Amino acid sequence: MPERSAHARRLLLEQLLDAVDPRLKSRLQRALLLPGPLALPSTEQTVVLAGHRSAGKTRLLPLVAELLGRPGVDLDAELERTTGRALKNWVAEDPTTFRAAERRTLQEMPPGSLVAVGGGFLSHHPEALTGCFTLIVPVSFETYRERLLADTTRPRLRSGMSLEEEISTVFHEREAMHHRVPTVPLEDLLRTFWREERP
Repeated sequence: MPERSAHARRLLLEQLLDAVDPRLKSRLQRALLLPGPLALPSTEQTVVLAGHRSAGKTRLLPLVAELLGRPGVDLDAELERTTGRALKNWVAEDPTTFRAAERRTLQEMPPGSLVAVGGGFLSHHPEALTGCFTLIVPVSFETYRERLLADTTRPRLRSGMSLEEEISTVFHEREAMHHRVPTVPLEDLLRTFWREERP
């Protein structure tokens, strides 16, 4: 892990807490002070930031990269860069090849990578995460709903439903699937660094 002063690390941890769903920030702050699991990835272990759409994975990526001292890759941006395809159209027009491409791209990352994956990765490719240090980025349904209603750049996933119905259905379906995949809560990683700075 990178060497930095206790003050610099504390500021970074505060930035990470500021980057999560504001509705969950106080719960995460309390969790850091309570007894609980500590979690650190091994040097060779790929770290995956996963969770729902609009959870804030892209926003957290550079902060987690700084905390762990490894460069971060946004998988969706990497797919657009390497294929020249806009994800919004790709997901809507040919979801099967998109899902295959996102899975293959993660598997081709070198060991020890830090990767933020799209909102559907955890539910579509749980077995691809075997051996990874999969950090789950939390988001409340209320924040998820607000962000998706406001963001018209994201692809629709259920064209036969209203946007409101899609938002609710996809969230609850994926939430159930997320609970079946071994993941590390974000607070367990943050608690590890938080404890290191306490006298």
